[in-house]
Amino acid sequence: MASEGSDRAGGDRRGSIGLVLLVAVVLIGAAVGLMFVGRDQGEPYVLALLAVLGMVGVFSLFATAAGILQVAGKDRGNPILKALAEGAIDGIAVTDPSGRVIYANAAYRALTDAAGTEDARPVERVFLGDPEVSEAIYRLVKAAREGRRLQEEVRVGGQRGEPARWLRMRVRPLGTGGRDARTAVWSIADVTRERDRNETAFQGLQHAIDYLDHAPAGFFSVDAAGHVGYLNATLAGWLDYDLAQIGSGGLKLADIVPGDSAALLTAFTAEPGDVKTEVLDLDLKTRSGTTLPVRLYHKVAFAADGTPGASRTLVLNRSADDGTDPQRAAEVRFIRFFHNTPLAIATVDKGGRIVRNNALAARLFGGILKGDAAGRSILNVVNAGERAAIEAAIGKAARGQGDVAPIDAVLAGEGGKPAPDAPGEDARWARFYVTPIEDAPGDHEAAIVYALDTTEQRILEHRYNQAQKMESVGELAGGLAHDFNNLLLAIMLATDFLLTTHRPTDPSFQDIMQIKNTASRAAGLVQQLLAFARKQTMRPQVLDLGDALSDISVMLRRMIGEKVTLDVIRSRELWPVKVDGNQFHQVVVNLAVNAGHAMPDGGKLTLRSANVSTADSRRFAYKGMPAADYVLVEVADTGSGIAPEIMDKIFLPFFSTKEVGKGTGLGLSTVYGIIKQTGGFIYPESEVGKGTTFRIFLPRHVAGADEAAAPQAAVAVNGAVAPTVEPARPAPADDTGQGTILLVEDEKDLRVLNARGLASRGYTVLQASNGVEAIETLERHDGNIDLVVSDVVMPEMDGPALLKELRRRRPDLKIIFVSGYAEEAFASNRPEGQHEFLPKPFSLKTLVAKVKETIAS
Repeated sequence: MASEGSDRAGGDRRGSIGLVLLVAVVLIGAAVGLMFVGRDQGEPYVLALLAVLGMVGVFSLFATAAGILQVAGKDRGNPILKALAEGAIDGIAVTDPSGRVIYANAAYRALTDAAGTEDARPVERVFLGDPEVSEAIYRLVKAAREGRRLQEEVRVGGQRGEPARWLRMRVRPLGTGGRDARTAVWSIADVTRERDRNETAFQGLQHAIDYLDHAPAGFFSVDAAGHVGYLNATLAGWLDYDLAQIGSGGLKLADIVPGDSAALLTAFTAEPGDVKTEVLDLDLKTRSGTTLPVRLYHKVAFAADGTPGASRTLVLNRSADDGTDPQRAAEVRFIRFFHNTPLAIATVDKGGRIVRNNALAARLFGGILKGDAAGRSILNVVNAGERAAIEAAIGKAARGQGDVAPIDAVLAGEGGKPAPDAPGEDARWARFYVTPIEDAPGDHEAAIVYALDTTEQRILEHRYNQAQKMESVGELAGGLAHDFNNLLLAIMLATDFLLTTHRPTDPSFQDIMQIKNTASRAAGLVQQLLAFARKQTMRPQVLDLGDALSDISVMLRRMIGEKVTLDVIRSRELWPVKVDGNQFHQVVVNLAVNAGHAMPDGGKLTLRSANVSTADSRRFAYKGMPAADYVLVEVADTGSGIAPEIMDKIFLPFFSTKEVGKGTGLGLSTVYGIIKQTGGFIYPESEVGKGTTFRIFLPRHVAGADEAAAPQAAVAVNGAVAPTVEPARPAPADDTGQGTILLVEDEKDLRVLNARGLASRGYTVLQASNGVEAIETLERHDGNIDLVVSDVVMPEMDGPALLKELRRRRPDLKIIFVSGYAEEAFASNRPEGQHEFLPKPFSLKTLVAKVKETIAS
């Protein structure tokens, strides 16, 4: 039949082509004949021919519109597709944009009792008057008109006593655009049997769930993320939970399994694709917080990559104890003790493979012991370099030896990867105790391994040792700085004397100036050592750090260069702080210069300030910083970062990662000392390749009733090292004076130079090498002394002791203390009384001005 149809179609096509050729030949012949007729005689024939052709064309248009004529080749559909549509089980119909059925297969015609496509009714007319179907039909018709796809399932009442049927109706556009987009294809399928099967399965599931809910045992399931997906009514009743609330998905495994016991349910290992079941005795947690002893049959399915998936757990209640089975009661008590002890406990065989373990061991080692059963070895818990010690201890215990020394070891990282040996953020430490099992059955269990997590203890010990080291280095640096200050002061005073006798035109004048400048630079290094030792002189004033940072940023833009972008983020209404403005300036400059060195190819430097309330300070969780109100200053860069292995060394003096000759290693130690001496805190955070952030927390200053905030002008610093800045004062026109001065200094050269300088200004100078000589000199001159200038640190009798004795003899005596240490260094044991303070090193001009000012006051 297919061949016959093909021949017929081919004949139709040949007939159509022949007709077209015949018409063409007739027209051409007519045109040629008219050419041989004269123009005057041929005109009527031409008009007649055109009239005939016009009448044929109009008639053809009307016949085609009425369906009398059809275009040849229009009905050339694939007969195979037509056969498939005709033989389809589902009813199929095609409707035009007006809703008229232009095609209907046999199933659709049978559904609508139509003899042919011409008699087929559209869907909305087939089910007209059925109220249960009308709404769905309306939505389908609307979708057909809009060119959309839609599916509905409707229940159609049976006719003539037949049972009701379920029909699945679909509609979709025939094409994707134009007129075809509104031509719709309808399909109707009888899904009554499918719905009956689903209903039967649903009822069976309902019966199973009802049985499972009221079974005498508990049951729960947990997904891979730890969320409880199902909890039966029996277990919900034991744990005092409402099933309606559990269905919301808010219940987690940690809510029903207390403490470390949850790790027992997630620390399973097996081959990829396996399903493993473990029997566990532990406690569950009720909603009120009480415990329920149970036995779990825990089943876990592992994915193809070896990761554990969802789990199913059967729960048996072991709390019912009528006292008739003491062995069972003792077993429950032991299991509770075993899983709730603060020690990680595991039994191992001779090779170190873990046979069983408690809940804390599952949590402590759970992230390490991943893989197959061979990977569950206690040896894999520690770094490779310490496994030999653990293995030797297990060997001793397996031979029955009970005097096995404890072992301190670093726990391996996640998945058994090596962890850093130094205590820090990523390293975890544990102390292992290994004891033998006397009644071990064969080679199954050879030893018990107890593990105590000592990470926090190690970190505290490490920080204490670091603090002790910093304190020791600070004491040493302070002592050296004090002695070095005296030497520098002698050099600076000597150069001052030389400069008074040499003119700028003298050949040696420049050499003297070079000596003085070098001594000043050395004095700057001494000040950094004193800053690290927290013994430098501080002149704290109440500051607005926002204004100070704005002033500093002007200079920083020139220091960091054009490749580095500076961004200053200043919060409004910063709380006041009490700091030394010059020293704070030095802190920011040092940090900014280091940041610039870390960004040789350019980057971004950010200065940020903000208020940190007491509640916010707790969120930072920095150890050693009490919760209080602070002003935060952040110095962040996008440079190369600081390697973790040197992070603990960056504040040590003379530690530097720069090349020899390109840094002193005192920059960050100075910053550390200044911040600590101010009462603040500094914490670095860094990631290699991404940058470093220093967070400085300065205590909020609450002014008293008689205290007003005095702004402190920032002082320009040449480079990262800020030299000592003399307090600004108007220079006196005449620095000469009169009076008797008692000069107390244990350094002879320094004492002689100071005395010489004061004597050159008209003062009478008496000298003493220590406090005892000063008292004797005071008594020998019968109190005719106007001023005492004394060092603080001296043998036999130091400055505070001398001050006490001088006040007892001469309460009105004026005193100036000079020292390389900060004035606060001896404030605790200083007696009451007025005195002046002059920090070392100082110039001769500064000393003379201070003496004249004090005597005149």
